[in-house]
Amino acid sequence: MAYDDLRSFLDSLDKEGQLLRITDEVLPEPDLAAAANATGRIGENAPALYFDNVKGFTDARIAMNVHGSWANHALALGLPRNTRVKEQVEEFARRWDAFPVAPERREDAPWRENTQEGDDIDLFSVLPLFRLNDGDGGFYLDKAAVVSRDPEDPDHFGKQNVGTYRIQVIGTNRLAFQPVPMHDVAQHLRKAEEKGEDLPIAITLGNDPVMAIVAGMPMAYDHSEYEMAGALRGAPAPIATAPLTGFDVPWGSEVVIEGVIESRKRQIEGPFGEFTGHYSGGRRMPVIRVDRVSFRTNPVFESLYLGMPWTECDYLVGPNTCVPLLKQLRAEFPEVKAVNAMYTHGLMVIISTAKRYGGFAKAVGMRAMTTPHGLGYVSQVILVDEDVDPFNLPQVMWAMSAKVNPKDDVVVIPNLSVLELAPAAQPAGITSKMIIDATTPVSPDVRGNFSTPAKDLPETAQWAARLQSMIADRA
Repeated sequence: MAYDDLRSFLDSLDKEGQLLRITDEVLPEPDLAAAANATGRIGENAPALYFDNVKGFTDARIAMNVHGSWANHALALGLPRNTRVKEQVEEFARRWDAFPVAPERREDAPWRENTQEGDDIDLFSVLPLFRLNDGDGGFYLDKAAVVSRDPEDPDHFGKQNVGTYRIQVIGTNRLAFQPVPMHDVAQHLRKAEEKGEDLPIAITLGNDPVMAIVAGMPMAYDHSEYEMAGALRGAPAPIATAPLTGFDVPWGSEVVIEGVIESRKRQIEGPFGEFTGHYSGGRRMPVIRVDRVSFRTNPVFESLYLGMPWTECDYLVGPNTCVPLLKQLRAEFPEVKAVNAMYTHGLMVIISTAKRYGGFAKAVGMRAMTTPHGLGYVSQVILVDEDVDPFNLPQVMWAMSAKVNPKDDVVVIPNLSVLELAPAAQPAGITSKMIIDATTPVSPDVRGNFSTPAKDLPETAQWAARLQSMIADRA
């Protein structure tokens, strides 16, 4: 089932028992973030949370942890709620191959119901804002889909970027914005500032569940997130035209904020408790001037807690990091079988691969670090054989224990790029990267004693299926 907006997905989660409506009065701080934080500590099938009785807000509707479990992630893709993680990733990869699916333009977007413009803009009157972590420097919009266009090629639909970035509310009509240098919006901003121009921007909040997934997904610069959303949905993504910028924005958004990133203006933004499980300090960041706000009547404010994993952020960006890396690597190395990039948005990646010849696995690891996503994120790679499941950590630990000779199989490469938010980087944006080759050596590499491996008995797979069936029947 394809969901056209956040509300229809929340209704579906409710019917599936994956939405918890909290009707008791709660405090905006610390209760909202603490409750969302707690969902990451109660198991892999935690529900989404819906609050509509928040002290100090007269009419707030707040949704959190919408993607924050494997059950919810499966339902977002229209899969059964009990679909296993590896199967979700495999289905994600299968649907990737349907790209591109052209979007469907619609009129009468629900976010057109209400408007604030110019001096009448007051984001605090539209959004029930609250801090996510005690040390945050202010209120954040952290689950928005941000739309920008390439100033040098504004009519190229594929170069119109839809991404997720952290945004701090610093005034009634002012936002501080962090464009990570490796991401497309940073390229758009650089091109605009080189011309001395502001960069128009649209920020959409409360989107359909697949739009939230693709906005956090590493894609090629000229590939459209809307066309990928159509592939993942199995139906064209509904879009509408934003009235001020003319940008293509999700049809079903709760709130659409339009304005410009002001050329060459910077202001202190942060600190913020990041997806790395650490605070990032305050830095001088670009500033957005808000010129128009459009919103649904009684908008639902969707926010995302992030901090020490696992949190909703990790569920949201896990599969959509695994699959692009898999596709990019397999295009050059068809021997690559699977990629597990679930850990902190792919800062650490596990890859299973066959080998053509000795040293081949290390080459795959180095290529992973130089993919578009890897340049900013992949700092540690573990390579395992094709018969080792990278999603099965006991198998991965066995491969590392039995097959790694640290002198020869651990490679450290200094002074490579990483996103500035990586807490181990020194200085910010620069790190050493590491490859651990836990594959079996092949000719001409003849090291070790791996000629007589113990393998599963031929009947094991049949018995595994039989036992699982018996356990399911007993339940």
